[in-house]
Amino acid sequence: MPKESTISLALASLDYLKKKKAPLFLTTSNRWKGSPNTPKSTVLAKAFQKKLPKSTLIDIPSLNIFPCEGNVSQDGGNDCGPKSSALKDKAKNPTGNHRCWASINNNSDELWKVSKALFASDCVIFFGSVRWGQMNSYYQKLIERLTWLENRHTTLGEENILAGIDAGIIAIGHNWNAGAVVETQKQVLKYFGFNIIPALSWGYQFTKPDDETNDSYKKAAKEFGEILKQVQKV
Repeated sequence: MPKESTISLALASLDYLKKKKAPLFLTTSNRWKGSPNTPKSTVLAKAFQKKLPKSTLIDIPSLNIFPCEGNVSQDGGNDCGPKSSALKDKAKNPTGNHRCWASINNNSDELWKVSKALFASDCVIFFGSVRWGQMNSYYQKLIERLTWLENRHTTLGEENILAGIDAGIIAIGHNWNAGAVVETQKQVLKYFGFNIIPALSWGYQFTKPDDETNDSYKKAAKEFGEILKQVQKV
């Protein structure tokens, strides 16, 4: 995608976010904890956060989130998110809406930090990296662990508690499938019950699939730095 187009998309996202009372940014890309580098998607989220004093940013890789237990599809049927799976801790689950067996079965699980912030927000953007044509594994683990939000109003037939929350996905890739990833995840978030906002959903891809040179990766980092400068200027 041309640099100018990405700048326009980023600025359009900022313009929309300025209208929201409590935006939540969930970053899902990662680096080794001793690395001096920060993922491009996380740097962008932090740039947005600086422009929006009322926003909250949660870095998903830094949390202890256990894998989904797969309670949706069992021999006895779907047991994901019933009322009996509500986390019984007022500090972690003040609304009573956090329902996940993995949170109960793993006392050190920190998914509650995400749901608590989500229920206090009116808008959420998922930021992440595209790896091998899909969103990275931290994003996928998060989405799987949040399945009870979708299951609540589909299989269980209860209200959609996400109906009043705007959502978007910003995916940063290098050379393959970023646009398709965004479209897929927009549909996923729509299934969940979020209000999908086009201005908050876009992908950045520097080059084409056959370009794997190290020089290309260096140029991509430089170009993204130029994009960030434009975001920081406004």
